[in-house]
Amino acid sequence: MHFLKIMLLSLISMMLINCATVTRGRTQAFTITSNPSNADVRLSSGLNCTTPCTLTVNRRPGFAVTVSKEGFVTQTSNVASQISGGGGTAMAGNVILGGLIGAGVDASTGAMNELVPNPLHFDLEAE
Repeated sequence: MHFLKIMLLSLISMMLINCATVTRGRTQAFTITSNPSNADVRLSSGLNCTTPCTLTVNRRPGFAVTVSKEGFVTQTSNVASQISGGGGTAMAGNVILGGLIGAGVDASTGAMNELVPNPLHFDLEAE
């Protein structure tokens, strides 16, 4: 019985080592800059800041970013959530080690994804 517990704990530990949710997390830092700076930023997720700024956002789903500043044309850009190199490696580790639960968690949380483009820069045009 003791041997089975050790084997089970070892297997779970090996799966977690390769799990993107554990190694990368569900969120990432996302940076927005603009020229000129001090522009208002609004994300479709409800977050906002003033450029230059860095926000902690979920890796999934993507979102829209709108930047505005008095005297300048308002601009909007879409940010996509896509599988990253590190996330794909963690997913492969899950599959190789038989970690179907870890693979499912990574897929559902977006931990294997990254936001693109990041950083996001806006060159604002005068009205």
